[in-house]
Amino acid sequence: MTQLSFSDVGVDFGATTLFSGVTFTVAAGDKWGIVGRNGTGKTTLFRLLTGEMEPTRGAIARQPNLRVSLLEQHRDFGDAETVWEAAAGELHDLLRLEQSLVEQAAALAHDSSPEAMERYGRDLERFEHEGGYELTSRIDAVLHGLGFDPAAARTTPVSVLSGGERGRLGIARQLSSTADVLLLDEPTNHLDLETTEWLERYLQDVGKTVLLVSHDRAFLAGTVDHVLHFEGGSATPYAGSYQAFVVQRAERRLTQQRAFEQQQRKVAQESDYIARNIAGQNSRQAKGRRKRLERLPRLSPPVAADDAMSLRFDVHHRGGDRVVQAANVTVKIGDRTLVEHFNGTLMRGDVLGLVGPNGAGKSTLIRALFGEHPVAAGDLKLGGSIDAGWYRQDLSQVPLGRTIYQAIEDLRPTWDRRTVQGHLGRFGFSGDEVQRRVDTLSGGERARVALAMLMLSNANLLVLDEPTNHLDVESIEALEDAIEAYDGTVLLVSHDRELLRALTTKVWVLHDRHMTEFADGFADWETVSAERAHAASVRAAEDEALRRMHERKRTAARRDEETRGRADPRRELRSAERELEAAESDVERLEAEVASLTTALEDPDLYTRAGGVDDARRLGSDLDARRRELDRALERWTAATERMEALTAAEDGPR
Repeated sequence: MTQLSFSDVGVDFGATTLFSGVTFTVAAGDKWGIVGRNGTGKTTLFRLLTGEMEPTRGAIARQPNLRVSLLEQHRDFGDAETVWEAAAGELHDLLRLEQSLVEQAAALAHDSSPEAMERYGRDLERFEHEGGYELTSRIDAVLHGLGFDPAAARTTPVSVLSGGERGRLGIARQLSSTADVLLLDEPTNHLDLETTEWLERYLQDVGKTVLLVSHDRAFLAGTVDHVLHFEGGSATPYAGSYQAFVVQRAERRLTQQRAFEQQQRKVAQESDYIARNIAGQNSRQAKGRRKRLERLPRLSPPVAADDAMSLRFDVHHRGGDRVVQAANVTVKIGDRTLVEHFNGTLMRGDVLGLVGPNGAGKSTLIRALFGEHPVAAGDLKLGGSIDAGWYRQDLSQVPLGRTIYQAIEDLRPTWDRRTVQGHLGRFGFSGDEVQRRVDTLSGGERARVALAMLMLSNANLLVLDEPTNHLDVESIEALEDAIEAYDGTVLLVSHDRELLRALTTKVWVLHDRHMTEFADGFADWETVSAERAHAASVRAAEDEALRRMHERKRTAARRDEETRGRADPRRELRSAERELEAAESDVERLEAEVASLTTALEDPDLYTRAGGVDDARRLGSDLDARRRELDRALERWTAATERMEALTAAEDGPR
């Protein structure tokens, strides 16, 4: 069923055309990824979808009574006082209705008039129709998945939340809504790896229609089945996954490039003929060709990847081999310990991924490395001859009181105007744009200024704290290429899994105050993390199954004692006893093997030693095999127990 339809839609702002000729259709349950460079119209598209603005040209059709919910980059929770109320959003009225039903039910004991009964029945029917019974559990599940304690959320004021927490609460409010279509604008900006993966799984399973603006390529790859790409003053729809879009986009650009080059050759040939014959005996034919050439619709060259931000990091001098050294380091904020007894070394040429939950202390550790935060214990320092360039997550390195031009001129006072503007042109700033004040820029524009400044550092160590937060996909790809070609050392703090997978050669994982060093890249870390998570889920499932088995076993044991006390039990009963004992023995043996494999997979040391990834895969495979054997053994034990109970009941009958 079609829910939304765009037909030749265009939007103008004054004399400037933002985009035109946009045509696509959204069906119920579709998951659309909206991608394109900053400023091409992605957010405007959402304003059109909500009805906040109307298109300059074209038509937008919506299914009648369609409910559309927009999660904006700037979150507003209205008059909600607690975290739980803010997450409930428009469902807060339904919670009030639930409380009213409780009060009405109590009042019916004293007032059972037809009016009171009718009101109670009407409100109860509405409550059931709007899914009131599932409401609380759904909101609790969403809050838990996004890193909140559902019980504490009922009393925690919204006013005490940090910016990142407010971002996660905005997503919770969105996911808890009853809207048919969810519009998500950069939902992963304030999420760490764990909550990003949870949101990815949630959107995969949710039955609602989703339109998602995101720069996170791994997140897009895991969620969308359609892509709308804004480029060249329009938007092109693609069917299929994000990976399929990347392939189709490259093929489309190649086709456009070939058509453009073919037309250019034809124009050149015709122009040459006209120039040679316009005054000769073939003048009439030349004039005819000139008229046809003037009427020929000209193709534009395709927007190519090299039109994106042009970024390159150079190294002024080599520096020492030990770039960062941490010896028994402890970092605190007030009485709270963030990092405890950390020992680690970053060597020249490493691309290190520093990962961990939001608020764990990653940015504070970096500040301590640069001397902006005290180290409570131990020694944390840069190596000899190390020049570090620092991209700060909050972009505070960009001077707010200056123009874009002055921000670069301050770093290169000997450059002339043409050189400064040429440098800024590499980052998409041209003409009078370079005279804009930094404090008027968007987050994406300020991020590009920060990268333009960082490129001038010629540092042999780049410390990048969430560098992709405000960048579009094309700019992230340019940054990835620049880091890959860089000859220095990189310390990368990021939740962008695609960037971490492509670049890192080593990982530091900060969790619960402790830092674990993983000697391979992030992709291998994901593998072993999945094995550990799998081991934990297997243990939980088997613990529950074994708990039920042991409870039933104790009951069966009491009956067995009673049966053994009788004289001359039947032969079939003795056979059933032997079968049950054999099944119990198999279960106990396999239970011990599963526990041993799970313990091995949960051991952090497994993942830090040489060959640990291969060992983890082998242990994970063995665990799956033993789990299947244990499941079959439990089935045999259950069947033997039921047979024993039936025979015991039959034995008891005549007596």
